[in-house]
Amino acid sequence: MDKNSPSNFFEDVYAVVRLIPKGKVTSYGAIANYLGSKGSARMVGWAMNQAHTLPDVPAHRVVNRKGVLTGKHHFETPTRMEECLKAEGITVVDDAIVDFEKHFWDPAQGLAL
Repeated sequence: MDKNSPSNFFEDVYAVVRLIPKGKVTSYGAIANYLGSKGSARMVGWAMNQAHTLPDVPAHRVVNRKGVLTGKHHFETPTRMEECLKAEGITVVDDAIVDFEKHFWDPAQGLAL
């Protein structure tokens, strides 16, 4: 299979998401940037839309660049994403993470060699 195929890109996205520490979140764009595909945040979003079928991918930890729970509609219930974040100590108000900068995890820094 082509190394740059969407399925391989999705697997790379899931590998990064699995490394997000509990109590932290990252953005679609930060994942795309880490994977060397700056500007591919939307493709990361497509990958995350399908991640709800993968129990080992903590999809609730991926939000938009402003900390908004834009992917919440892809969970089994509209409140599930928020419930998962709250269980990890993250406060959510009106579908946005409070103190987003405090909880933000940048894979480019967190996974630096």
